[in-house]
Amino acid sequence: MSKIAIIGATGRAGSQLLEEALRRGHSVTAIARDTSKIGQRAGVVSKNVDALDAEALQAAVAGHDVVISAAHFTTLPASAVVSPMKKAGVKRLLVVGGAGSLLLPDGTRVIDSEGFPQAYKAEAGAGALFLENLRQEKELDWTFLSPSAEFVEGERTGAFRVGKDDLLVSSAGRSWITFADYAIAMLDEVETPTHSRQRFTVGY
Repeated sequence: MSKIAIIGATGRAGSQLLEEALRRGHSVTAIARDTSKIGQRAGVVSKNVDALDAEALQAAVAGHDVVISAAHFTTLPASAVVSPMKKAGVKRLLVVGGAGSLLLPDGTRVIDSEGFPQAYKAEAGAGALFLENLRQEKELDWTFLSPSAEFVEGERTGAFRVGKDDLLVSSAGRSWITFADYAIAMLDEVETPTHSRQRFTVGY
């Protein structure tokens, strides 16, 4: 059993990560600005924290084995997570990444492709920058898990593929993963680290 702190635990990805962690018997600290929707749960300590408050975040993550950041990149840059973690003495950081920085067959990034939705460019660009900042990080044991192009609600099947830096596309031509199956891949990485200081991706 690990002590896991989840930043952004009330979001769509964060809430599924919380459920998967509890399903596996881990102890979870749920961190969000407002954790009221989580309620009283066995195995969960909820902390209302503005993640941009470095001292508050440092105090919230102290004593944990791993931190999972599931916050939006446009609201929480890498430095806002990495610095408090280092000061708190937490060594492992897992990040809910984005698909924008994944590579297409021609070697270009998804975010740079023609027709990439303008509405997602700011978040995708911030996610790519977050990953680049992690790649310069020498102290933390980090992992950045990119979902497929479509990150959606749906079943927990446990049947998915794992890749590295290339966008995964199904035989039907769709690139997608459910939050529930993504959470399986993330908790697998918590329990059996195989992508230390790397980005990887999951999809069907």
